Amino acid sequence: MTNLLILGGTTEANALAKTLAERGIPATYSYAGRVDNPRPQPLPVRVGGFGGVEGLASYLRDHGITHVVDATHPFAAQMSTNAVAASKAANVPLVALARPAWRKQDGDRWQHVADIDAAVAALTGPKRRVFLAVGRLHLEEFSAQPQHQYLLRLVDEPDALPLPHCDVVVSRGPFTEAEDRALMESHRIEVVVSKNSGGSGARAKLDVARALGVPVLMIDRPSLPQRTELSNVAQVLDWLAHSGVNLGV
Repeated sequence: MTNLLILGGTTEANALAKTLAERGIPATYSYAGRVDNPRPQPLPVRVGGFGGVEGLASYLRDHGITHVVDATHPFAAQMSTNAVAASKAANVPLVALARPAWRKQDGDRWQHVADIDAAVAALTGPKRRVFLAVGRLHLEEFSAQPQHQYLLRLVDEPDALPLPHCDVVVSRGPFTEAEDRALMESHRIEVVVSKNSGGSGARAKLDVARALGVPVLMIDRPSLPQRTELSNVAQVLDWLAHSGVNLGV
């Protein structure tokens, strides 16, 4: 019997969950638990970690999981690495539903950096107005550059902030170009710090930065183990069909 595990938390994962539910394909949606109020899903949901590779492999065996779709954020490197190893250990096929990375366009003023630490280092210098679009998990690292005036856009209201000078906007994407232009102009943003997350929901800030001539510190994606990567729900359905899953309607 088919029983999928979706490692979710992204727009792509949500789209897959909706499609599987409509087709009556048994699946469980897993959230990492880093957002206080995750979006409701049309599938059974579990929240929290698995306990590393061994814990995830045990979960796959104990719950009779037949297929894993890793649709986590492109920067959820540890989860994706664990998923590859656990799926091999449990002999469960895995694919990644991975959004393509953003690519530099004419007019973009991108400075590529390898990781969060490199982005922090690149902010050395006099005070600037920085749109820090990296999520709440990495705010502590940027406290090493306290001279800047930061703009933070977060999904949840933060409990505490390690940055002495910051403005917080609590909002959930997708964001439009008009919204991001108004936001960046009102805060007089001089530099954007962004992970190369890809997709359409958060790219408006890059289009606005290009239009306004604002430089972008672009954090490159982490390296991941070799795996099969698909770019849309239709390809995942095709993969499932070729592995013998009855896709229903």
